[in-house]
Amino acid sequence: MTATETQVRGGIGTDAARPDGVHKVRGEFAYSSDMWLDDMLWGATLRSPHPRARIVGIDITEAIKVSGVHAILTAEDVPGTNRYGLEIADQPVLAEKEVRYHGEPVAIVAADHPEIARQAAKKIVVTYDVLPPITDAVIAIEPGTEQVHEQQPHGSGNVLRHVHVERGAQNATAPIVVHGEYEVGMQDQAFLGPESGLAVPADDGGVELYIATQWLHADQRQVAAALDLPDEKVRFTLAGVGGAFGGREDVSMQAHACLLALRTSRPVKMVYSREESFYGHVHRHPAVLRYEHGADRDGRLIYVRAEIVLDGGAYASSSTAVAANAATLGFGPYEVDNVTMDSRVAYTNNPPCGAMRGFGAVQACFAYESQMDRLADACGLDPVELRVRNALHEGSVMPTGQVVDSAAPVAELLRRVQAAPLPPPLDASDVRNLPGGASNATHGESVRRGIGYGIGIKNVGFSEGFDDSSTARVRIELVNGEPVASVQTAAAEVGQGLVTVIQQIVRTELGVEQVVLLPADTSIGSAGSTSASRQTYVTGGAVRAASQAVRARMDAEGLSEPIDETVTWRHRPTSTLDANGQGEAHVQYAFAAHRAVVDVDVELGLIKVVELTTAQDVGRAMNPQAVVGQIQGGTAQGLGLAVMEEIQIVDGIVKNPSFTDYLLPTILDMPPMNVDVLELADPHAPYGLRGVGEPPTISSTPAIVAAIRAATGVPLRRVPVRPEHITATAYQEP
Repeated sequence: MTATETQVRGGIGTDAARPDGVHKVRGEFAYSSDMWLDDMLWGATLRSPHPRARIVGIDITEAIKVSGVHAILTAEDVPGTNRYGLEIADQPVLAEKEVRYHGEPVAIVAADHPEIARQAAKKIVVTYDVLPPITDAVIAIEPGTEQVHEQQPHGSGNVLRHVHVERGAQNATAPIVVHGEYEVGMQDQAFLGPESGLAVPADDGGVELYIATQWLHADQRQVAAALDLPDEKVRFTLAGVGGAFGGREDVSMQAHACLLALRTSRPVKMVYSREESFYGHVHRHPAVLRYEHGADRDGRLIYVRAEIVLDGGAYASSSTAVAANAATLGFGPYEVDNVTMDSRVAYTNNPPCGAMRGFGAVQACFAYESQMDRLADACGLDPVELRVRNALHEGSVMPTGQVVDSAAPVAELLRRVQAAPLPPPLDASDVRNLPGGASNATHGESVRRGIGYGIGIKNVGFSEGFDDSSTARVRIELVNGEPVASVQTAAAEVGQGLVTVIQQIVRTELGVEQVVLLPADTSIGSAGSTSASRQTYVTGGAVRAASQAVRARMDAEGLSEPIDETVTWRHRPTSTLDANGQGEAHVQYAFAAHRAVVDVDVELGLIKVVELTTAQDVGRAMNPQAVVGQIQGGTAQGLGLAVMEEIQIVDGIVKNPSFTDYLLPTILDMPPMNVDVLELADPHAPYGLRGVGEPPTISSTPAIVAAIRAATGVPLRRVPVRPEHITATAYQEP
């Protein structure tokens, strides 16, 4: 607690209760899919069954005859720009001339009942000229490969972006060298609440949309362009969000619902099914990563050379930023003087990929941590000791030339997870606790235990010179003689607990306990996206600044009348990367380490994660209990990527768009977790805090795979690890 902070119940540093927690536990919380108006219509989407095809014709004759249908719209009915995108406007609102991925929206329907809308959509006849899809990202970027977009909207050929990082001697040599090629599959955010929203036509010719999203103002900008309306006539209000993890950063049904509402002059609600949700949002980029590490005989890194190819799918989304993160963070939390990195993201005819927790750092971490284990083996060193010898620290210089100017406790995090008590030894007599034991598939005769480590690095906030800001409005007044504060931002609460932290900040700065949260909407300035682990940092900074402005006036004027202040707050600036990838690209770095203990049936290829220990520096734990929850949740997603989660794509076709076939870790798959939280303040950040949400997802995956390797002796180069990777003798290092 600093001198300017007020000690108050429910302030920062306490386990303050979530304002929406009781309602969610009781099932009383209103999510976007719960919204209802008596006169509303229902929207449905017709999607392409092909990953690549020309649209020869669309016939709605029979569909429009269906009783209860009020409108059917295609690309020619989009009044404004039929292109949208977070960074590059390359994605059609509704496909015209060509579809570029399986599930791309082609037409939309409004009807009296959702089933009527769906049945009418099935009666729309689309004539396609099917084309061979381009589905291999490595092949896609080769010169001469046919382009996914005839007129490339960005980049060159099928390369959407190429980020090159070069520093030090490019011809450096080393006595110990290890090579590796690694693959990461396509992971889904798998949020529980599918895409949904309610569009309501307004009297002024505009539209109001109640929507589950991560970035109200970015949605507003893109939808307004499609509707050919000024931004002020497209008003967005945040509805209850059932999880996000990056999957709601992009527009899905927002423009479709608004188009139908304006065409019919009726409210229109759209709710995706689970299957449609798999088509309706971006996913984690699959990746192929080639690394070469050179070290001296003591295990100290001399050089790292890497090539990363990310599959961006059919449209850009946030792929350009993901490629930059993979490049700038792709050497890991280690000191190395001589580096070369080429990170490319490709257009393909696979589903679009974009933001997901970890955002480029996840894919890179699996590769560079796998390399560090191989290097430790080649040097005859303990894997933790090798990492400690090369660990970044405060004052280290990143491969981009940026100095790490706050705490970087990489070595300490590693030592802490290594020193934590281990679980009891493997007990093969207790069959139920063995991998496959619950189904009586094993009696322990081929079960082996392994231990593995992983540590990762992640940027916090938007990078590369982006004007990263948030606006907050804070008001205080007397109500029945008691001071009551209210606060409004446009920040999206997607389950991460920002609504709690905002209240905690206001309580701390103003010394009041009653804090009312006003709805998040576009009537106030943008708060940016709920992504990049940035909202507590940036919106928290804005709420603190607005609260301090209110407090200054309270001290000077008293509280005889309401005091209201609106502040836009920015963190310190970042810079773009030059041609060699040099620059102050990131505002803050965050670090997390994991130790995994696994049991593996080496004959059946079955895996059980027995225990996970993690240590993470959070700068300051604004809400300690919520911090631990974020670390546990992020670790669960890393476990999923390690051993089960993958969207199966065959020739551009999604084969498992359901929670029956897309496997997720359940409470039975998650082991006991030991969470060690460090609080080493960042002097540049509000309250010294450090972003929390993404780092645990990054380092948990390689730790688990390292443990599986230790148990099996099998070189595992791809995630998720499948049983056949463990049992098939043909699956060996080339």
